[in-house]
Amino acid sequence: MSFTLAIVGRPNVGKSTLFNRLVGRRLALVDDQPGVTRDLREGEARLADLRFRVIDTAGLEDVRDDSLPGRMRRLTERAVGMADAVLFVIDARAGVTAADAVFADLLRRSAALVILAANKAEGRAGDAGALDAFSLGLGEPLRLSAEHGEGMDDLYRTLRPLVDAAAAEDAATAAAAPAVDVDVTDGDGPGPDLSPTAARPLQVAVIGRPNAGKSTLVNRILGEDRLLTGPEAGITRDAISVETLWEGTPLRIFDTAGMRRRARVTDKLEKLSVADGLRAVRFAEVVVLLLDAAAPFETQDLRLADLAETEGRAVVIAVNKWDRVDDRPARLAELKEMLARLLPQLRGVALVPVSALSGQGLDRLHAEVRAAHAVWNRRVPTARLNEWLAAKVAAHPPPAPGGRRIRLRYMTQAKTRPPGFVIMASQGRRLPEAYLRYLVNGLRDDFALPGTPIRIHLRDQSAENPYAGRRPPQRSRLAKHLRGKGGKAGA
Repeated sequence: MSFTLAIVGRPNVGKSTLFNRLVGRRLALVDDQPGVTRDLREGEARLADLRFRVIDTAGLEDVRDDSLPGRMRRLTERAVGMADAVLFVIDARAGVTAADAVFADLLRRSAALVILAANKAEGRAGDAGALDAFSLGLGEPLRLSAEHGEGMDDLYRTLRPLVDAAAAEDAATAAAAPAVDVDVTDGDGPGPDLSPTAARPLQVAVIGRPNAGKSTLVNRILGEDRLLTGPEAGITRDAISVETLWEGTPLRIFDTAGMRRRARVTDKLEKLSVADGLRAVRFAEVVVLLLDAAAPFETQDLRLADLAETEGRAVVIAVNKWDRVDDRPARLAELKEMLARLLPQLRGVALVPVSALSGQGLDRLHAEVRAAHAVWNRRVPTARLNEWLAAKVAAHPPPAPGGRRIRLRYMTQAKTRPPGFVIMASQGRRLPEAYLRYLVNGLRDDFALPGTPIRIHLRDQSAENPYAGRRPPQRSRLAKHLRGKGGKAGA
């Protein structure tokens, strides 16, 4: 998928709505207030039989300083340089503004192919603005309605030759490239992993409170200033996903908006941002909880860690801004004590000091993310589990409520991601929560499952009998009458 289309324009002209229309789902946040989009969001567009890459950008504003709008503009200009074509969107109902004229002149001087689109052109209200768009000198505008899907056929006819030309160029490049023979059977070491899952990227979500440095950390991992950063809290609004190669590991990393306490979240847009971040956690395999070294393990940090555990994600805790800490060994020992005391449900989880600004500790963070993912996928043989269960029961037998001992008869691992176990038991519903914690902690220690969520499901053997607890079937009156007279029911 080599052809890339960047959607640019002033704030609130409908760029994100058009982006969602092209990718076929609600990826970008959409709201009536301007300036919702701040980062570059990429997606795979589907327009009839066309497949191409599309980039949603922040609203262009006529500023060039280091303010937040200025940094947003630089990101948009970068997207223009990355794209094969630019879809310049104006608001047909508002008509051509002075800012539109400035940006049209900017795009004319760039090397990108520019396609002009007049959005919100449904009905007669957009006629004047669509005609006025000719004055920009970018050719005939496409009349679109991203909200209602009007004008998509015109956009298709415009993009079709461009996408076909890019595909033909890719095919010619591939045909001209020399063939490389790969021997996967001979040699001293194992051959490359050619399985379908070999290239599947690891899904990692970075979460934390506002201004913890999540976007800076993601930029450091990417090796480029891909995401908008700055001293202001709450810059990131969307959960932006980017694919990269992190020290040889294919990775899809999600940068999420800072999550505050629910009571403090009153703005509609912030609620949408938090909900977008929660969805990223559910899609992720490993969650990196980023703490601020100056104020770690706040109440909201603990809630976020509990959220990741409840969702069953592998968890790694990173402490950012470590370059500002003075007595590092003493501070690290203090943080480990707080971690063990405040998050017992994630006992053994990795705690990694990092500096997103300088890159300190990122090699260890990569190793811990890989290790957490491996533990999250670990499977224990059934024979070893049952030997272990017998030893744990012998060392500490289950209680006997009502004088009847709870018996744990058999154990197996039913799933991974996270590890889930099933125990066949008698009176399993009466097993105390404390005994389950005893088993979970034993699994962590004896089978090297630190930090990952562990699920144990008790299956009561009495529930296997469908007639358990039911009254016996009643005989009919005729049968009772015949038996009373010495006769048989079937006579």
